[in-house]
Amino acid sequence: MSDVFTSDRKLAPYWWDRSPRPELAEVAFPETVDVAIVGSGYTGLSAALVVARAGRSTLVLDAEHAGWGCSTRNGGQISTSIKPDHETLARRHGGEAASAIIREGQSALAWIGDFIAGEGIDCDFKVPGRFHAAHSPRQYERLARAIASQPKGLAVPAHVVPRDEQRREIGSDAYFGGVVFEKHACLDPGRFHQGLLERVLGAGAAVMPYCPVTSIESDGTSHTLITARGKVQARKVVVATNGYTSGLFPWQRRRVIPIGSYMIATEPLAKDVMDQVMPTDRIVSDSRRVVYYYRPSPDRRRILFGGRVTSGETDPLRSGALLHRDLVRLFPELSATRVSHSWMGFVAYTFDTLAHLGRHKGVYYAMGYCGSGVSMAAYLGTRVGQKVLGLPEGRTALDDIPFQTRPLYSGRPWFLAAPVAFYRVCDRLGL
Repeated sequence: MSDVFTSDRKLAPYWWDRSPRPELAEVAFPETVDVAIVGSGYTGLSAALVVARAGRSTLVLDAEHAGWGCSTRNGGQISTSIKPDHETLARRHGGEAASAIIREGQSALAWIGDFIAGEGIDCDFKVPGRFHAAHSPRQYERLARAIASQPKGLAVPAHVVPRDEQRREIGSDAYFGGVVFEKHACLDPGRFHQGLLERVLGAGAAVMPYCPVTSIESDGTSHTLITARGKVQARKVVVATNGYTSGLFPWQRRRVIPIGSYMIATEPLAKDVMDQVMPTDRIVSDSRRVVYYYRPSPDRRRILFGGRVTSGETDPLRSGALLHRDLVRLFPELSATRVSHSWMGFVAYTFDTLAHLGRHKGVYYAMGYCGSGVSMAAYLGTRVGQKVLGLPEGRTALDDIPFQTRPLYSGRPWFLAAPVAFYRVCDRLGL
């Protein structure tokens, strides 16, 4: 396995090279705050920004350094973030609710571009579109039908790319055509998080890394959080831990499924090689159930390639070698290209593959982005902040959706290996 890595390989996110984990100034630990937020990723910081700018004393707590979780470990790809299609949602919730949920995802995609521009966050945000590749002829036909029959009023800009034209999108013959979603976007997730963090601190919120919450007690009107640095009383609490939700919040933990997603960055490629394998700046995903996702780095010098490589969880040394193998299957000319970075992070799936937000026993939450959280996490974090303030803008189409769990599930996905193995078989059969 070691021969696929560069001599100076890093088992840490590529994004951390440019945005090292921040060393925050020491601040006094408060005895009381208006709002305490557990988790310093996109969700927690977005909620903090709203309530701090409204004049509420705000404390953000994290067991690790700020943004240590998936907010700085993802691929930086941005879609509409709603996985079920309209037909599936309509069967579950009715046609009107289904349309509203899909519009919520479209709103999140539009919102993040406006937010980044309005805040002036320098994070390599762009809208190159996404090429969603079909891994079999059957999947190509399914994608083409879906684009041709988008629900009225919910259509998004997209066009079909047949196999004989796909090399204008990607330098590989491993696929059978695909679809370009023209408004899908990307950014540097490390820089986006850093920009959020700076604005939260500028709004007067306190952010305390390496300060895990060990217990929480509620009396109906306030909450007492016991942390590694002391006790704090908060009028309102937001849990924003997503794939890292612990037993401290058992109700939420039983409703999210932590799944490891793995990524690599290649060593720098020659310009002609990059232009051959990835002729555009589009982000790429494919139609497999066990999906691959990849893109050029913002400077177009590397390929950032991600996916799930085993039925269970593994370590970045093994996952890096397996992802390199899969990358070479798509692009044989990269067989001699080595891996400079290999890392992983936990995304949070839900049993209905929808994100959820709301309030349970006085604690606000937003989580369950199902691997598509770059825009949705920040968007719903903002909405949760507005809910804390009692603002009508906090209302979303996801508010009244039941947050499901399953019997015998406590937050450890003991059942995960079987469906992953089944999905791999489906992928091999082109189903």
